[in-house]
Amino acid sequence: MSEAVAIPATGKKVNVQGALEAGEGVLRLAPNWVPRVFMIPGRRIKLHPDDIYALGAHRGGICERWFASTTEAGNENRAADEGLSYVVHEGTRFTLLEAVAAEGVKLVGKKMWDKYKRWPVYSKFFDNMGPIAHHMHQSADQAKAVGREGKPEGYYFPPQLNAIGNNFPHTYFGLEPGVTKSDVRRCLEDWNKGDNGLIDLAKAYRLKPGTGWHVPARILHAPGSMVTYEPQWGSDVFAYYQSMVEGRAIEWELLAKDFPPERRFDLDFLVDQLDWEGNLDTHFRDHHYLEPIPVADSESEGWMDKWVTYGKFDGAELFTAKETTLMPGVKTTIKDGGAYGATCVQGVGRVGKMRMQSPSMIRFGAMTEDEAFVSHDAATQGVTYENTGSEPLVILRYFGPDSCPNAPDTGAFKKLKRG
Repeated sequence: MSEAVAIPATGKKVNVQGALEAGEGVLRLAPNWVPRVFMIPGRRIKLHPDDIYALGAHRGGICERWFASTTEAGNENRAADEGLSYVVHEGTRFTLLEAVAAEGVKLVGKKMWDKYKRWPVYSKFFDNMGPIAHHMHQSADQAKAVGREGKPEGYYFPPQLNAIGNNFPHTYFGLEPGVTKSDVRRCLEDWNKGDNGLIDLAKAYRLKPGTGWHVPARILHAPGSMVTYEPQWGSDVFAYYQSMVEGRAIEWELLAKDFPPERRFDLDFLVDQLDWEGNLDTHFRDHHYLEPIPVADSESEGWMDKWVTYGKFDGAELFTAKETTLMPGVKTTIKDGGAYGATCVQGVGRVGKMRMQSPSMIRFGAMTEDEAFVSHDAATQGVTYENTGSEPLVILRYFGPDSCPNAPDTGAFKKLKRG
């Protein structure tokens, strides 16, 4: 179990260059915990049980851990830095947001820096005891109306964290064919009558460890209780369209908060914000279900890289993710097309000079050795991975926009199976 270590708060001087030089382009990141007042924690992401409510019961339980994040959590009464990942170097710390601001080109690459002036994505572990309400994330255009950004996302269910599926390992997606705008409007009209019946209009899919889903903006989804690795765009916007889940009432504010104030009670407007074609897709599974796809034929060499999150959003490659596995004693150098966040979920080894080890349990505020950010310069030049332990070393890695042009599109795994 990791020891609780006090990490000094960020100072005025941010020694990003020193941290990059010491890690040869790889930065050590501290665990980044996020509570949700409207969820019940699943208790599988290795946070010590005494620390589930470390921020106070009024803030909700901690059910998420965010990785390589420069995105602030959209929680009420949150701490100023909630959701932001910290770089730790020689006893000091500073946010990854500050690091990117100081050394953007080195960290994220010139192309990404010129276009976004930031690291525009993040990933998380989502860990809930049961399902959450049917909701959607706004598109870029919708979110822009309230000064925010849209949020498409991807799901992958790591086998290492899903020995148990908890209360409801199924996810509802979209709406059943034949559902109309009037049907959904009626659900909104019934918001304060208890369960508004929205989930009666949707279809559930059983979740399977080692698989995933591609989830565009404006698509209704009610995530189930599998631990989920979620690469996504750097935003925390959402709109809940289901009024009650597991007997717990959901405030209207969680539906309306990320829409223009003057439209927050306009039911026709709220219904129209959904992607009706996408939600009523009669072949939704064919278009959004994902299975891992090998990046290359390297298994005979004792290691394997697999695409676990892939697929474009409106023709754009916004984020991708790989699962990298090395057998005991194996060492290899991997070149990638851009920067990435790396999280160790099994075993012990090294990423460059950085030791990586999956912890068994973590105290809130403790430092770990399971997370790093690999800079664009290091990733494109090649980083050496080594398994120094007696079991497979497994690392999840997620990338930003346009970093992996050779990533497959949704449905590619079916062609691979047929081949």
